[in-house]
Amino acid sequence: MQPNYVALAVVVAYMAGLGLLTSVVQRSVTTATTFTSGTTGSGVPAVLVGLMLMSEFIGTSASVGTAQEAYIAGISAAWNIIALGAGFLFYAWFLAGKYKESGQNTISGVFAEVYGPSTKIATSLVMIFALQIVAVALYAGGGAILSVLLAVDRTLATVLCGVVAVLYVFVGGMRSVVYTNVIHSLMKYAGVGIALYFGLTKVGGFDQLQARLPAEMFSWTNVGVSQIFAWFIAGMGATFSTQYVIQAINTVESRQKAQVASFSAAALLIPFGIATALIGMCSLVLHPGIKSINAFSALIGDMNGPMAGIVAAGLAASLFGTISAISVSTATLLYKDFYLRFVSAKDDERRSLLFVRVTTVVVGLLPIALAIYAPNVLQVTFLAKAIRASLSVLVLLVFYAPWLGTRGGALLSILGSLVATIGWFLMGNPFGIDNAYVALVIPLVVMGTSSLLTRGRVGPTKPPHEFR
Repeated sequence: MQPNYVALAVVVAYMAGLGLLTSVVQRSVTTATTFTSGTTGSGVPAVLVGLMLMSEFIGTSASVGTAQEAYIAGISAAWNIIALGAGFLFYAWFLAGKYKESGQNTISGVFAEVYGPSTKIATSLVMIFALQIVAVALYAGGGAILSVLLAVDRTLATVLCGVVAVLYVFVGGMRSVVYTNVIHSLMKYAGVGIALYFGLTKVGGFDQLQARLPAEMFSWTNVGVSQIFAWFIAGMGATFSTQYVIQAINTVESRQKAQVASFSAAALLIPFGIATALIGMCSLVLHPGIKSINAFSALIGDMNGPMAGIVAAGLAASLFGTISAISVSTATLLYKDFYLRFVSAKDDERRSLLFVRVTTVVVGLLPIALAIYAPNVLQVTFLAKAIRASLSVLVLLVFYAPWLGTRGGALLSILGSLVATIGWFLMGNPFGIDNAYVALVIPLVVMGTSSLLTRGRVGPTKPPHEFR
């Protein structure tokens, strides 16, 4: 295999253009607050936030991972992204306004008002851990693509992906993420659209795709009903509780605009999921017998230089768009919940901004080593979503049933669910029960039990925004 220098040049040119935009946007980033919140005195348009939210949830882990799963299970792999769209619909109706009215831009801040400071710290640690797992899947998917473009070992390609992504994220902060991710979203759609068109053309059209694959590959339940429900639990839970969703929603000015942003994200996610699944199925016809993780990259390898470049640029957009949101969100949690509390609460903006910038680099580099050994991108991605699903249970309780459970129960449910969910995943999901179900059940059981065992309510009994 020879390096595809034309395609690589297209990707480099695309990233250079985004780097220029970032350098312009970052001129307004002079404090840690503007770096982490994205606000500079005026709100960000709701539709742009919707594009950003969609962009953050369809990184290389979603693009490459869905194609990888579709290579094995067919069109039913699309449910993993459709579930995210459904999650945003529920988010728009039930949580977008609640988060906006709470005045908090971290999930740990919301929990702290009802469950206390210990739960706040535990929530931050769990969210940081979950976001780092997402980064592992992102780098693994990006490495699979870059290895085709450069004709190098996937390990080296994964390291290069991580380093370049960190350099890209370093400058602009959340406001830069909002605007660059709009462009990333458009590029992702263009890349996936071209890849799907190329794949179907190469196969001979959709009719030939049907003729050359077993009928079960076109069944919407081929992956298993239990797995589909698990994806919905994990996907919807992730939209309810993910840190960068909360930060993005807080860049708009009102409850109504927060809902518009959520609806926009949902409408964009569903067709993307179907398209990436079809790409994996085309790859199965054209490249039977390859490793499933290479389903998307093998299709790129068949393309000419310019076409491959546009598709690869779209996947690069998937990587950089999501990793930038993850890095800024993680830095925000570390800044607000640890730096200001344990290191320095002084109003020293220069030191604070330096901290969040350096932290952004560190948390961007840490997942690279694990990404080299990630075998199944989609499984790793949904482990992170399952971990966040456990937090989503508490999110719903905070806003709709703050009387259920105790502070101690909240803390125990967060830590217990983290350990049990990861343990269940490492054991290979025994009895065919997905780890997402474990993440959902444990907080409900612990909070319900703590209510039964405790007669007096320890914490407050109103939603957080009612304490203001």
